[in-house]
Amino acid sequence: MKIIELLAPSCILSDLQATTKKGVLEELASPLASGPQGLSLPQVVEVLLERERLGSTGIGDNIAIPHGKLPQLSHLLLTFGRSLKGVDFDSMDGKPSHLFFMLLAPVNSAGRHLKALAKISRMLMSQTFRDNLMKAVGAQEIYRLIQDRDAEF
Repeated sequence: MKIIELLAPSCILSDLQATTKKGVLEELASPLASGPQGLSLPQVVEVLLERERLGSTGIGDNIAIPHGKLPQLSHLLLTFGRSLKGVDFDSMDGKPSHLFFMLLAPVNSAGRHLKALAKISRMLMSQTFRDNLMKAVGAQEIYRLIQDRDAEF
């Protein structure tokens, strides 16, 4: 599975402005809600918040991977966001999150959904990759970095 195949360049937000978990989820979901899938922003945010209530998707090391499932989807959708200031995302290590991959999946896609989450996690294990994402100038450079890292697996 190639992560870059799930991530449109228009779904990279290089400077998230939100200061709350809900705000970050709204910002991350916005490109998808305005896209051809016709997703409802409030519905997407509610699905993501429901998942957060089960346990934070802030996995530590300044990373969060919010995800959820929607019945109307036929394939996986991904957005990436970067918060230069950081946002309290109830991460396991108590540190703010700066790097966000938000994954939406069809209800019946457990295998692909889990494979995508695992691949994103593996990609983000590299401190150098995380540092480069934080230093990148704009969405185009972030996209290239993700593309290059994705090709390593």
